[in-house]
Amino acid sequence: MYTVQFESIFSQNLEALSSFALKLTKNKMDADDLVQETAIKAYSNFEKFKPGSSFKNWSFTILRNSFINKYRARKRRNIVSMPVEEMEFAIKPKLSIEKQVSETSTMKHLKTCLNNLSTKSKQPFMMYLNGYQYDEISEYLDIPIGTVKSRIHFARTKLKKLFQQRTKN
Repeated sequence: MYTVQFESIFSQNLEALSSFALKLTKNKMDADDLVQETAIKAYSNFEKFKPGSSFKNWSFTILRNSFINKYRARKRRNIVSMPVEEMEFAIKPKLSIEKQVSETSTMKHLKTCLNNLSTKSKQPFMMYLNGYQYDEISEYLDIPIGTVKSRIHFARTKLKKLFQQRTKN
């Protein structure tokens, strides 16, 4: 009875959910995946749905929250979602050999500077560089958010000093 009831209500709202998902994702395949994920979450939490309330609103909220969570995860991981053909700029070399050597030298120095940071400062700083928010770093490292901010600030300050020393030499 539970499954039949859910299928009936969900199928009545499937077209609206698909349309909403397509507006959010702007891609048919991603929209279909989002609707499928919404169906799974709605089915597994169907006992939390209050009869008499709007199933459409409830399922739209699930869909929207799923979309936002996926967006945040992609942002954190810096996932690029464009065809390879459009990424030609990243493949073709545009730098002269002298400039490439200079940049390689700079990158080596930057890695050396990063390795000179204390572990306390380095870990939150690297997480921040990888797109994590202060609150996420705080939760992951189990330290107060103010400590995260001060360690990132300290790392920036130290890197700046180390880099300036190189340019003076």
